[in-house]
Amino acid sequence: MAWRCYRATSRFTWKIHANFRESFISTILFVCLLFPFTTEAGLYTASDQVVVLTPDNVDSVLVNSTAALVVEFYASWCGHCIAFSPVWKSLASDIKEWKPAVDVAAIDCANQDNGPICSRFGVRGYPTLKFFHAYSKPDSKGEGFRGFPRNVRGLRHKIINKMETHAEPWPPACPPLETASRAELDNFFETNSVGHLALLFETSNSYVGRELTLDLLQYENIAVRRVLSTEDGLVAKLNVTDFPSCYLYSPSGIFTRLHVQLEARTFYTYALQRLPGVVRAGKPLPVTSDLAKNTTEDQLRPFNRSRVYMADLESTLHYSLRMELAAHPVIKGEALSALQRYISVLAKYFPGRPVVNNLLKSVDTWLKGEKDTELSYSSLRDALDNTAEVPNAALPKGVRWVGCQGSKPHFRRYPCGMWTLFHVLTVQAEEAADKDPQEVLQAMRSYIHSFFGCQACATHFENMAQESMSHVGTLSSAVLWLWSHHNHVNNRLAGALSEDPHFPKIQWPSPELCPSCHGVKNGEHTWNQEELLTFLRSHFSSEHLLSDYLEEEAQLLSRQKERLVTRHQEQEAKRGAERRARQTQDTSVKPPPEEEEEVAKEEPAEEEAERAGGKVQMSEPPPWVKPKADVSHQPQRRPSIVGLKFRPPQEEIVDLDAFINQHYKALRAAARVSSRVKLRTLQKKEQPGAGLEQGPVLLLGMQPVEPEDLLGQHNMLQKRILTGKYTGSEEEGALEMYPHPNKRRWMSLLSVGFSRLDISLCVLLYFLSSMCLLAMYLFFKNCRRLRRAKVALP
Repeated sequence: MAWRCYRATSRFTWKIHANFRESFISTILFVCLLFPFTTEAGLYTASDQVVVLTPDNVDSVLVNSTAALVVEFYASWCGHCIAFSPVWKSLASDIKEWKPAVDVAAIDCANQDNGPICSRFGVRGYPTLKFFHAYSKPDSKGEGFRGFPRNVRGLRHKIINKMETHAEPWPPACPPLETASRAELDNFFETNSVGHLALLFETSNSYVGRELTLDLLQYENIAVRRVLSTEDGLVAKLNVTDFPSCYLYSPSGIFTRLHVQLEARTFYTYALQRLPGVVRAGKPLPVTSDLAKNTTEDQLRPFNRSRVYMADLESTLHYSLRMELAAHPVIKGEALSALQRYISVLAKYFPGRPVVNNLLKSVDTWLKGEKDTELSYSSLRDALDNTAEVPNAALPKGVRWVGCQGSKPHFRRYPCGMWTLFHVLTVQAEEAADKDPQEVLQAMRSYIHSFFGCQACATHFENMAQESMSHVGTLSSAVLWLWSHHNHVNNRLAGALSEDPHFPKIQWPSPELCPSCHGVKNGEHTWNQEELLTFLRSHFSSEHLLSDYLEEEAQLLSRQKERLVTRHQEQEAKRGAERRARQTQDTSVKPPPEEEEEVAKEEPAEEEAERAGGKVQMSEPPPWVKPKADVSHQPQRRPSIVGLKFRPPQEEIVDLDAFINQHYKALRAAARVSSRVKLRTLQKKEQPGAGLEQGPVLLLGMQPVEPEDLLGQHNMLQKRILTGKYTGSEEEGALEMYPHPNKRRWMSLLSVGFSRLDISLCVLLYFLSSMCLLAMYLFFKNCRRLRRAKVALP
């Protein structure tokens, strides 16, 4: 009866699930019809470490491959496939070190181009997992995973079981997964040239030994063998009591136990990969003595790997703001918004020295005040160089890597500094209790998308951000999000050419750095989130930063001042060179041939007069007097108020050479008129004794002038020319340099001229105001006397 009830309940539950599944699938189909582009995108990208199969590469990947492959056939519109995709990505990341023996792939059957491939392999439902052995034939359809688990650990065990069913001959890329006997171990070093042999003692149903063997597959100078607990002779010889446990066997015949924090796969792998002499295949063996040499352009500095250095953060700022942004001469649109968010976050949360913080805040204020839709990098560079001379503000120039230094110039450095900088900013934002938990992450995302030089890196980070950044809802989750995705990148780049052999990319923090951050659950490694968050807050706090190798603030400000002075001098020299070039270009222009002939005729008369030792009075203005421009082309002047005329600002010194070159034609015309006047004056009959030495000179249309007055007026004219003042008009001709005395200002105060009428009005107003004040005084005095008299009456 109970069995029947159970069956009936199961049938009823199955109907409910069936109806729910049908409605769910209908909803997904409806969404796919509305948004057909989702079927083309797929669920996996290159940054997920999953091989994406297409019609172009499916045969080359699956057929006759040296490695086994486990493939997921999915449809991007399938809800179960979408829910399963994070597990598949985690699996690819977890068994990344197994790649010479087995790899993870996926193909989107919802894509029309991939439809024939899915039909070829007999796929009818999604998701479907198939295992392809190494050296599969073209007609192979793979072995299906029936009832496969939906977790990484179960899938890992399934893959190992499939790999062990491979027929002979055994694939050379796959290591031996069977158990080892004592006889094999006694002769192991005679047939194998390795420095370490790791023996993992475990029970028969344990997978740790086989997983550890595959984890060390890409490493040289070490081998792993699993020994079952039933191997009594070897167990008794080493006195093994814990299963699992790991022992190291050296060529000298010595057995030593490998001490780890927890007896689990992850801790074994981490410890064995860092044994002396163990190195990834294809990588040079790191030699400690090389670190003592100058293998980079800077001397390698001793540092503490467990601390963060302010020198790295300031070096990152310099490279980011002065090197990477310099590749964008004009910043506009989305890039300008990204720059503003980036600088704003730095100004709010960067835990730097006062001089650096002051500069970041000044740049942030300047950017917020800019209203243009685009920004030139030259103006940003001026702000970074503090050309506005904001007091006590400077950003060091150059890089000085300490915690992020690499063994070679192309290792670590700026990428390490960028990760460290944003880790520090997320922790500082949490300490400040800001309202927006994604402020720092979004600033990092937009900066990397718009400015980061490595385009592939920017694409990978954008893929990670699109996947899960929107789920960040608290400041602490922002700190953990950045940490987890940094580890994801470390896992993806482990073993790449960009990995520094002295600083291998690991899942950080290591067990040595934070033992309490690690744990084991059901035999699997886990992270203790609370302990991890406490560690991150302490590690990236402002109090934990080291100030070693920093330049002194006083020296930094002094160098900045010297650079600004040098820059001003260079700008002045450049402007002078440009001015001289313009003058040379102007003087290189020759006058027309007609003017040259007239000048040639006039020069003998001038030379003859000079030889005679006499001075000739001119009725035209001298050639250095600035001719008045055409009134029709002059801008409208402001009307005078009560006789006051505001004079334009005057220059203290006038470059006469530049002035003459710029007004060459006008001066030549004035010179010709002056010469003609001289000739007419010399030809005119002079009265006896009427020379400059004997009496007044009678000019055309002028009153007699004494020589002393003429000399004084000539000196006054030269003074006016040097001070840049010109009077008169073109109609006045030669009389403009000798203005009438009535036209002069009677008084000049603060560069404003006052006429006699102005002074008279002022005196009159002053007199009237004085009379008014006197009348008011007498009136109030009389009123006061009357009031006292009334009070005195009985």
